[in-house]
Amino acid sequence: MEYIKLRLKPRSLLVLLILTLVLWSCQKEALPPQTQLHLGTVCTINLFDDGTIDLYTALFQRLKEIEQVFSVRIAASTISQVNQAAGIAAVAVPEEVLLVLQQALDIAKKTGGAFDPTIGPLVDLWDIGGDNSQVPSQEAIDHARSLVDYRLVELNLEQGTVYLPKQGMALDLGGIAKGYAADELVAMVQEAGLKRGLFDLGGNIYAFGTKADGSTWRVGVKDPAQPGGSPALALAVQDRSVVTSGMYERFFEQEGIRYHHILNPATGYPVWNDIQSVTIVSKNSLLADALSTSVFLLGREKGLALLESEDAEGVIIGEDKLVYPTSGIADQLSVVASSYQLAD
Repeated sequence: MEYIKLRLKPRSLLVLLILTLVLWSCQKEALPPQTQLHLGTVCTINLFDDGTIDLYTALFQRLKEIEQVFSVRIAASTISQVNQAAGIAAVAVPEEVLLVLQQALDIAKKTGGAFDPTIGPLVDLWDIGGDNSQVPSQEAIDHARSLVDYRLVELNLEQGTVYLPKQGMALDLGGIAKGYAADELVAMVQEAGLKRGLFDLGGNIYAFGTKADGSTWRVGVKDPAQPGGSPALALAVQDRSVVTSGMYERFFEQEGIRYHHILNPATGYPVWNDIQSVTIVSKNSLLADALSTSVFLLGREKGLALLESEDAEGVIIGEDKLVYPTSGIADQLSVVASSYQLAD
């Protein structure tokens, strides 16, 4: 897929800062991994021998900048301003918003709206993971669904504006923002000359480079039945993002029924199908982030077909406890939990 090419000034300035600090920093000893809260989740960066206070500061500053632009939890963020102006006026946005939203709309089109960046009204209504989680009325769900339609988004690349034509429409880029952030951090350390690093943005993993001995990283995939225990699968990766979507991530229970956070725009309810979790492996973390949600919503057969047409690999853990990988990932995948086995 081809996208507009934009010069992203925030990253460029921070890369220049990193290069300067790498050359002039008095910090000689590497630091342990650093962790901060950004994008509504725990973000951990490990730069190993190249980790210095100045490097970590610049990278976390970039995460903060991305959050200030994309987070719907921040009333003054760019995305919040676009949502507040829905049905009223177009809003001028930074170049990076045009880039991310263009890719989001492209993925929405390819998935027939299974992935939809205008899912905001449904996300707000269910508030899964928030303080007011509950099953909404059918009337409320139907109204929210009427406001979800990626095809209505007016993206003007020449004027640099975004317009949502119906009052009450709302963008929610939570399905790709962490992926975009991971891509930004990796680009920064690459341009600064670093050779390896691990980035964990709330479970969105990017394994950059190799281990010190030249071997690949080994990334575990959670067991959906016991997400706090030992992993179900392990993936050997290098210069790749690993992103997993599962029903166990955010949910609430009402009258004995569990409702998870992966909402189906077509029904307005959490999706129920033949999948327990989806893990995507790609050099592009934004793509991996969006595809993990898309494949989950499409179901196993259509989801695997989508992955075969994209620059990504993936593995599905089915409700039948069988593991379904794409054709190009078999040599990277190990099933480590005895309760799962590879599908024939």
